[in-house]
Amino acid sequence: MKDLKFIEALLPQPTPVQRLDAFASYLGANVELTIKRDDLTVLPFGGNKTRKLAYLLHDALSQGAEIVMTTGAVQSNHCRQTAAAARMLGFKPILVLGGERPNTPSGNYFVDLLLDAEIHWTTMEARLETLNRLYEELKSAGKKPYFITYGGSNALGAAAYAFAMKELIETQNFHPDVIVFASSSGGTQAGLVAGARLFGYKGRIIGISVDEPEEKLKEKVANLATQVTELLEAPREITPEEVDVIDTYAKPGYGVMTEKEKNAILTCARVQGCILDPVYTGRAMAALMDMLKSGYFDDGTKVLFWHTGGSPAIFAERYSSEILR
Repeated sequence: MKDLKFIEALLPQPTPVQRLDAFASYLGANVELTIKRDDLTVLPFGGNKTRKLAYLLHDALSQGAEIVMTTGAVQSNHCRQTAAAARMLGFKPILVLGGERPNTPSGNYFVDLLLDAEIHWTTMEARLETLNRLYEELKSAGKKPYFITYGGSNALGAAAYAFAMKELIETQNFHPDVIVFASSSGGTQAGLVAGARLFGYKGRIIGISVDEPEEKLKEKVANLATQVTELLEAPREITPEEVDVIDTYAKPGYGVMTEKEKNAILTCARVQGCILDPVYTGRAMAALMDMLKSGYFDDGTKVLFWHTGGSPAIFAERYSSEILR
């Protein structure tokens, strides 16, 4: 199997796996509950995109790029981490953000400005179109831009999470029965699914959709996971039926914080001292809390919550006052 090159400075060591005994006890769940802390990666405020960027920006360096450009929503964790990695490695960061420009910078958007990223505003629907147009304009002007899609979720970016699975079960020798995490652009889940096939993980991988309908996300993840195995020169056909998605919690819409997300954030902070965000990890933890309280898992099940980061979003003006209200 092909071993991809990455930037070691972005992935200096395995992220911790910690027990959540107090949290499980609080919920009355007789399971072995743990958390994989990808919110503790080396970029400011951490997050799962750091793993993807370690591989993507190695590719950018190998192509002689000068500019790294990507897109996301106003409070995009991916954009914030891309801008930080770009500054760390000497690239100019360009971000296309969809939505209304906030009157007061806060959360991830504040960090984008702190990093002096060049920001272009557009509608949510026109983000990729705008990014493509800017990319072509830069190339025509003799610049050397490197294009990164939503969430870094192409085959190369997703492959980072195939190796994250290897990190968990081989480097850390940790074999949970179930892994639960937030899933949206599909890259993290596709990598984990591909990694399970390639490195022999036999447990369940449950993606809690934060926005996509179940069938659409399953198809996206299966296609991308298959591409990952092909990129790693160990091809496997992965079908949507092999992908585990729960979309019940996606119904309110992307970035819409309900009482469930708010309760998950407050409970995790006050019981375990761990910070979640309103969009991704808060929604995924809300789902996991309901599963644990309802007896979804058998007694003694080893359940791992994979924390994909995103904590700056709780400082966004639209969320912070609401969380503590």
